[in-house]
Amino acid sequence: MDCSRWPAATRLGRDFYARPTLEVAPELLGKVLVHRQGRLSCALRIVEVEAYLGEGEDPASHAHRGPTARNRNMFATPGRLYVYLSYGVHHCLNVVCEERGRAGAVLLRAAEPLEGVDALERRRGRGGRDLTNGPGKLGQALGADLSWNGRDLVRGPTGLWPGPAPSRIARSTRIGIRVGVDRHYRFFDAVSPWVSRARPLL
Repeated sequence: MDCSRWPAATRLGRDFYARPTLEVAPELLGKVLVHRQGRLSCALRIVEVEAYLGEGEDPASHAHRGPTARNRNMFATPGRLYVYLSYGVHHCLNVVCEERGRAGAVLLRAAEPLEGVDALERRRGRGGRDLTNGPGKLGQALGADLSWNGRDLVRGPTGLWPGPAPSRIARSTRIGIRVGVDRHYRFFDAVSPWVSRARPLL
């Protein structure tokens, strides 16, 4: 990948993330997630996200009952990753929002591969539309693990850059949760074939 396409000057700064989670979430659609590891670099356009709010605000959020050892990065400096292990298998990537001390995060649910597809496919062991059309698939394709938890998106090897906004953004209830099911906190590119095939649990 030609890293000159993603200059430091255009990388999203802290101010982008230090806003209400429900403002940041739809604006993440179309942004380009770039991950660099040695000579391997990958770029993916975000096409689907879910917002999770803070303490006492959202029963589906990991931060609902306040800070714990697991969720402490949701309360940390905005513009970091909060990574957790789902079902003991899948590493899920969340973008931390809000001001420091107030929890909020956006789950990256699906993305369209742009560059470094060979590396993504090697990690996943497959290709095609099934490559990154789900949060666990995306984490695996990037090689994410719990060491990514707290990673700084503003200065680290993984960051976000501006990209083409969707022509139409749709929203729905979130997927696979059993509380807070009435909230339309899932945002996605309405015309992207890379959006996950899962459906909200109603």
